[in-house]
Amino acid sequence: MELLNTIFFFVIAIFILVTAHEFGHFITARMFGMRVDRFFIGFDFWGIKLWQKKIGETEYGIGAFPIGGYVKIAGMIDESMDTDHVSQEVQPWEFRAKPVWQRLIVLAGGVAMNMVLAAVIFIGITSIFGESRTPITTPAFIEPKSVFSSMGMQSGDHLVAINGQKLHYWEEALDPERLASGKLQYTIERNGEELTLTAPKDIISRINGNQSIGIRPTVPPVIDQVLPGDPAAKAGIMPGGLITAINGSPVADWSEVVNIISANAGKKLTVTWMHLKNSTGEPLTAALIRKKGQTITTEVTPNNSGKIGISLKQTIETERIKLSLPQAIASGLNQTWKTTVLTVQGFGKIFSGKEDFRKSVGGPIKIARIANQSAEQGPISFMYFVAVLSISLAIINILPIPALDGGQFVLNAIEGIMGREIPFEVKMRIQQVGMTLLLMLFAYFMINDLLNP
Repeated sequence: MELLNTIFFFVIAIFILVTAHEFGHFITARMFGMRVDRFFIGFDFWGIKLWQKKIGETEYGIGAFPIGGYVKIAGMIDESMDTDHVSQEVQPWEFRAKPVWQRLIVLAGGVAMNMVLAAVIFIGITSIFGESRTPITTPAFIEPKSVFSSMGMQSGDHLVAINGQKLHYWEEALDPERLASGKLQYTIERNGEELTLTAPKDIISRINGNQSIGIRPTVPPVIDQVLPGDPAAKAGIMPGGLITAINGSPVADWSEVVNIISANAGKKLTVTWMHLKNSTGEPLTAALIRKKGQTITTEVTPNNSGKIGISLKQTIETERIKLSLPQAIASGLNQTWKTTVLTVQGFGKIFSGKEDFRKSVGGPIKIARIANQSAEQGPISFMYFVAVLSISLAIINILPIPALDGGQFVLNAIEGIMGREIPFEVKMRIQQVGMTLLLMLFAYFMINDLLNP
């Protein structure tokens, strides 16, 4: 079932991205009077199609192989390698008959539409749901052997400031633009004392590698459900409880509870938890339970699978800030800009050798896994993933590599500067080399995904 979900959400993500990209080429070509012969989502290798219909002069379709798509514009040398038009007289509706500036806009149309798609998603999420922010008063949880652990930060620390600027929300502390700035100093409060910790300069490289960033707001282990007949239910543990200690050792985060219970299959544990006797009608939070709850200690023995039959609420106390439409648009555009800057910086570090290429790039298999994981977290998380991937697709396509939009853009720009067309044989050879490189890269990414999951 998980494999089917992975394939399904991968196809959905690719369908959205490719449709937006190819529509950008399509609409700009039609705007300048170019004839579009085909508009396909997915590739129809060996003529295998899921759907096909001709409307007007354009044949629309969905190919059986969901790894891309294409728009075939009359008079243009593209991935189809169609050369029929070369020996014929130039027609006014052909790509090659149009001014260079129009051709450049058509070639940039796909990239532009991917950026627009990302902005629309960010704006839509923000305008509908507002901005979710976590107060900085929530203490930090630090994973062992992580980037922030290596800085000396500990679970329970309270973030106070970053680079001397006072923090109000966690989102400010983990702003991708700040993480990529290369100079970070965190002021924290620990046991009533303020300390200053410096982040490593290669923090982004470490995060993109195997080392986890390792910092997030602490998620209190509030019990959501208790399965009837399982060890927790038999021990009297009830939904709505807050686990505060196991075997006398305090626990503050849900992951600590899961790790301890999983590591003690078949062993008796003493669990200390708090529960509200009478509902006050207020939203159930860890703070409310601690304030008005009753402390209970009970013994429970995890089963052979290291479980006691509870599910925990993996939520934290947040503030939902509702924005006006202009504010939502500004916030969405700001997210688009920051994500673009971070993505460009990431590619820059990969190409300069500052980051491990094998660990930093992902092919179809890795993308499919991430698509499924984001979908499991909810539709908002999935659409956020699509927006980020759309920006990555735009940046990749604008690279001046033959067979990509960026390569075609450069060739047409050169023609504009020269004032004449590059010989057909030269353009075909460049296109063939580009397609060969792309196929080799695709094969490499597939193998890399399998070797570096």
